[in-house]
Amino acid sequence: MNLSDLKPPAGQKHSKKRVGRGMGSGLGKTSGRGHKGARAVSGYSIMRGFEGGQMPLHRRLPKRGFTNIFKKQYAIINLGRLDSLAGDTFNPDRLMELGALRKLGDGVKVLASGELKRAIHVTAHLFSKSAVEKIQAAGGTAEVIGSAEPAQQ
Repeated sequence: MNLSDLKPPAGQKHSKKRVGRGMGSGLGKTSGRGHKGARAVSGYSIMRGFEGGQMPLHRRLPKRGFTNIFKKQYAIINLGRLDSLAGDTFNPDRLMELGALRKLGDGVKVLASGELKRAIHVTAHLFSKSAVEKIQAAGGTAEVIGSAEPAQQ
């Protein structure tokens, strides 16, 4: 194979449209711009979203709701998943090591979905009420990060 033999796929390359090259070319004289009007003159540009004077789509559609810039995104883990993991002490760093969480975001929240058959010690930013009940019923502890006391029922 030679570099000189390489060719682009059929239909990939197009010859550039040459305008203003005589009447016989089909694109002579006005170069496909027609006669007069804003579009015919040099320096013409159109505003983004302009629809010829019709009310633009972005102004026709209703605006609803808002985006809360203070919203927190928590990584969620269920008790059933914690029960299946090795070890009995879990915190956000340990869960990242084990691959149970992909990214922490603003913290970790523990939910009560699944069964917990053993006593575990969990340290997280948030707990659901039923998750705390299940952890304590199994003989484990639930500790909230950022506070000295354990999670309340």
